[in-house]
Amino acid sequence: MLNPRAAVRNIPQYHPPLAGRAGLRLDFNENAVGCSPRVLACLRKLTADDLSRYPEREAVETRVAEFLGISDSELLLTNGVDEAIHLLCQTYLDPGDEALIVVPTYSMYRIYMAAAGASVISVASQNNFEFPRAAVLNQISQRTRLVAIANPNNPTGTVARREDLLHIARSAPNAAVLIDEAYFEFYGQTVLDQCREIENLFVTRTFSKAYGLAGLRIGVLAGRADHMHLLRRVCSPYNVNAVALAGLPEALADQCYIQQYVSQVIEGRTRLERTLEASGIQFWPSHANFVLARVGSDAQASAAFVRQMRASGILVRDRTSDPGCAGCVRITLGSREQTDRLLAALLQILEGQPVSEGARS
Repeated sequence: MLNPRAAVRNIPQYHPPLAGRAGLRLDFNENAVGCSPRVLACLRKLTADDLSRYPEREAVETRVAEFLGISDSELLLTNGVDEAIHLLCQTYLDPGDEALIVVPTYSMYRIYMAAAGASVISVASQNNFEFPRAAVLNQISQRTRLVAIANPNNPTGTVARREDLLHIARSAPNAAVLIDEAYFEFYGQTVLDQCREIENLFVTRTFSKAYGLAGLRIGVLAGRADHMHLLRRVCSPYNVNAVALAGLPEALADQCYIQQYVSQVIEGRTRLERTLEASGIQFWPSHANFVLARVGSDAQASAAFVRQMRASGILVRDRTSDPGCAGCVRITLGSREQTDRLLAALLQILEGQPVSEGARS
């Protein structure tokens, strides 16, 4: 009988609730209005010949490197950040190694680590989901080979201080330390500039959030050139498709579009947090494009809230199964008009009013 490896049999399966996502999609931290019109115009010009050839990523990697202010030898374009995480696990983890994550956080860290046969050590966040610097340092050992930290973190929106992240990287010289900056555009702080100085430091970015390219699956993994050379050995030469490679330079070129969108998201984030505070709903101040809020004490309460929002034509994400998140939902922010609609529906629900027919979509 053919059997998979034990590590594969034992890993949890990630089940994103993607089916039936009709309405205003504020559940997956996507760009809620879509990509730059320049990207769409570029994609409309693609020909059959463009799609029949294997994709060539080198020129686009050079463009992205210039944008980030690093060398093209210091980065690798990946099939979303997920592939970047997978490549780090395949490159640096052997069965029996230890890998550290701070929970709650992005589920795919654990899945890829466990699939590589590593022992995944979960370090609990402090009260109010503050970053547990001391606890992470205490868990680092000679067996630690990978540390993954999302900053800002998902699903909490909280952040770790730059000096804490760099101290952890320096304290774990035998481990690859990944700082996942998927929500960088909404936060503005980075450790990318330290990748040359700290040998084991890696940074990921994505074009799925602020740039609105989630459907094209394209991200960036950056680190020291000598380590990136090794990661390229594990990576497929055609990991990023031709459509994504065609659209990305246009997305980067339209920074005015990105800045306008990010500005509206940050404004909406503030408005949502003020509304939650005025309504007595617990939330955690966010540095990302979403807010985590506790709408009740248990899974039943959060599920009911999600259903009510869906009835008003708005999708939000139930996060009650994450550690420390009982009764919590995560709400993505979008444009100014979308935030108006979100807050109107939210206040209706919090005030116990029936869902307005006019809010349905």
